[in-house]
Amino acid sequence: MNKFEELFAQYPCNMTDEQVARETAALLAAHAAENNNKDVWKQCLHQIDLTTLMGDDTDARVQKMAACVNYFEDHYPDMKGFNVASICVYPALVPVVKANLKAHGVGITSVAGGFPASQTFLEVKVAEVGMAVAHGATEIDIVLSQGKFLEGKYQEVFDEIVEQKAAAKDAHFKVILETGALKTAENIWKASILAMAAGADFIKTSTGKINVNATPEATYIMTKAIKAWQEKTGAIVGYKPAGGVSTTDEAVAHYTIVKENLGQNWLNNKLFRFGASRLANNLLTSIEGNEQKYF
Repeated sequence: MNKFEELFAQYPCNMTDEQVARETAALLAAHAAENNNKDVWKQCLHQIDLTTLMGDDTDARVQKMAACVNYFEDHYPDMKGFNVASICVYPALVPVVKANLKAHGVGITSVAGGFPASQTFLEVKVAEVGMAVAHGATEIDIVLSQGKFLEGKYQEVFDEIVEQKAAAKDAHFKVILETGALKTAENIWKASILAMAAGADFIKTSTGKINVNATPEATYIMTKAIKAWQEKTGAIVGYKPAGGVSTTDEAVAHYTIVKENLGQNWLNNKLFRFGASRLANNLLTSIEGNEQKYF
């Protein structure tokens, strides 16, 4: 038995896909309604990594995003203390965020490491992470090598994460599993455990660049894995659903699963984020009671 077989044996996935679907639906039916209120909507907005990851992103677009964040509490005084958690961009635009972001307590997140496919040389991934941090990123989101993982090359996947984690230095380090590509509950569970063993500060569902992104079922599996890891090791790992979370109801669903599976200690933007662009305006619309297009 190799070390990864031993690792997975310590954290067995005891859920089938059908069981996950059934338990997720039951949890939401029992608890989602109690979380569908203004206080939760405000907290969800406070947990957003406000994101633009388009091929046609420009300095001007990112400057405008930073300005919206900078003046958010001026436009919404009742939302004081509930600004977004960070602005998330491609590495080349990190300097633009750093030069323009003035809002207190808002981080600078960079995707890196060959985002979104992770199909480049490890040396390039490590260099990209290091350069993003050197230019001002306070948080790094990398992508697990799904192809290698699905081939069972767990040592290579693990080593890649470890090296990129080292390059990130003190930046908060998130590992994207791309759950839509991993597909099964067992694969998502194992990838979660492997990423946490390699040093992930957060595990994240998706890049938003494939057809299937963050689903309630993926959140259910990953939060169960985080809880199992915390109970055995004492380590506290954050969680980020991203891609496809755009409506208030969708945010509330993920919030509800995190609350029930991980507890109140995770209901803050230090341990729970949403990767989103449209979600911020939709939450504001729910909070204000009329259509908002601020962000």
